[in-house]
Amino acid sequence: MKISTYSFILLCFFQSTRAMLNPIDFLALQSIRRSLHDVPGSNFFSSWDFTDDPCNFAGVFCVSDKVVALNLGESRAGSPGLTGKIDTAVGKLSSLVDLTVSPGRVYGPLPPSISKLKNLKFLGISRNFIFGEIPAGLGQLRNLRTIDLSYNQLAGAIPPSIGKLPNLNNLMLRHNRLTGSIPSFASAKNLNRLDLKHNSLTGSLAPDSLPSSLQYLSLSWNKLTGTVDRVLYKLNRLNYLDLSFNRFTGSIPRQLFSFPLTNLQLERNQLYGPVEPFNEVTIQTVDLSFNKLSGEISPLLASVQNLYLNNNGFTGEVPGSFVERLLAASIQILYLQHNYLTGIVINPTAEIPLSSSLCLQYNCMVPPIQMTCPSKAGYLKIRPANQCH
Repeated sequence: MKISTYSFILLCFFQSTRAMLNPIDFLALQSIRRSLHDVPGSNFFSSWDFTDDPCNFAGVFCVSDKVVALNLGESRAGSPGLTGKIDTAVGKLSSLVDLTVSPGRVYGPLPPSISKLKNLKFLGISRNFIFGEIPAGLGQLRNLRTIDLSYNQLAGAIPPSIGKLPNLNNLMLRHNRLTGSIPSFASAKNLNRLDLKHNSLTGSLAPDSLPSSLQYLSLSWNKLTGTVDRVLYKLNRLNYLDLSFNRFTGSIPRQLFSFPLTNLQLERNQLYGPVEPFNEVTIQTVDLSFNKLSGEISPLLASVQNLYLNNNGFTGEVPGSFVERLLAASIQILYLQHNYLTGIVINPTAEIPLSSSLCLQYNCMVPPIQMTCPSKAGYLKIRPANQCH
């Protein structure tokens, strides 16, 4: 079928106008380009030639005449990355849904203008040198699903407004310099992952401050205090929990051992009392070391593959179920050193499988078998008699 000259001209004009980027977005990309540069070895910006259509640039994705995704820097692992600052013009990309900056040497504060991106669902600027405070305006972006600002130099408090984002699924702020208390996330009913590891957060957790939707919770290496039993017992969807290296007190809730956890790390706190699971524990790794736990060791813990109970106040004999599973290589690590244990029934000629490690030193007994203890366990094999009853 032939097409008239007039129709052909109209068609060409329509196609050219469709491909033309919105002028505001065009100017915003120019500003962003001027403020960022390739680190030597990177050629991410080699395609950013503004005599061409910016929708063809590396990391720029458009729908119609608007930028909807901006992924700055090479996505491949180990790439040199970018340096410079994130220009405030990023806030003019009004249709932006995804903003990512790959690991590199981008520095400076997060532009408050990001809070204008009402359609933003994904914000990922990790492993750079971003400093300053987290803009409180992020809490106005009700479509946000993921915030990953980990491994930067962010300081100040976590804005309480972020804890109220209704669609937030993932919040990763690990390895920063954040201070203050953890805000309530009770309104974030869809929150699956909360990672605040390695900051300087203080205060205690309110009983209803975390939603039952959580599957991954890491608050380790902070300065958090208070009890955890009333906070944790509702989080029955958790498959990963790390509260280590804090100052938490109180007892460990029994139901915690029945959660679908693969990893439970509560070491280096001030938790006390007995450890009494309801049923046989199926968690692969349980680390309760360096606390103030007491009482006898529950035989229901013998099903744990890697068990760290060292540096506590446990007493009595090691249950026989531990010996059986250890010799069968079902237990890979069993650290019981630095407690007040009085015995273990094991044949002195028994051989611990090479894949397993047992440490019993510095208890109220002479270890009856050759052990593989970590060097930090010290050289003393048995407690002084005046410490044992």
